[in-house]
Amino acid sequence: MKKALGREHAPNVVGTLDDAELVQRALARDGDAFRTIMQKYNQRLYRIARGILRNDAEAEDVVQEAYVSAFAHLDSFRGDSSLPTWLARITMNEALGRLRARRPTVDITEFETHRTAAEIIQFPLMSKSDDPERTMAQRQILQLVEQATDNLPEVYRIVFITRVIEGMSVEDTAEILGIRAETVKTRLHRARRLIREQLDKQIGPVLMDAFPFAGRRCERLTAAVLNRLGLSG
Repeated sequence: MKKALGREHAPNVVGTLDDAELVQRALARDGDAFRTIMQKYNQRLYRIARGILRNDAEAEDVVQEAYVSAFAHLDSFRGDSSLPTWLARITMNEALGRLRARRPTVDITEFETHRTAAEIIQFPLMSKSDDPERTMAQRQILQLVEQATDNLPEVYRIVFITRVIEGMSVEDTAEILGIRAETVKTRLHRARRLIREQLDKQIGPVLMDAFPFAGRRCERLTAAVLNRLGLSG
């Protein structure tokens, strides 16, 4: 991608700006500002769409459409809510529109669409490891969590993703979803119970592989012991 003359360091500068400054630059058609906004919120918005649609490709399409819509109407952003909340609301509305088209009978009111937006939770990152067995076990656990989350009823899934995976506060979640804090707590409690029930049924086989000691770790220890016994080589 070609850079504008004399702006070789612009992305680094833009990356240090706050959201209000980024919006102003984007309104002036600064490509680096658009890029920075997207890089900053891509994952969050993707998880919103993914949490509703449960389809990777469709969620990605939704995020693209949401950005196009948001940037086309950026002059309407007044700062009454934060930029990520505004983007989240647009993304959720786009996702809900697709859900409605896919399932005309879906009860969209479950999401309080008159004031709806959500920001999605981060799944725990796998720790870096050079041990294939441990990495595989971590991936299995993450897959179980993702599957259990996907299986939640829609009304609970959004709250669970927002609170647990993204780590947002009860108050922020309530504001974004347009519901009372007490409702957030009730739905989260129910979501956690449903997740726990699902994992209880599935986690047993995975736990059999917990604390793996094979592969390189096993080879390393075995070699060290044999070396100390004078049996190496």
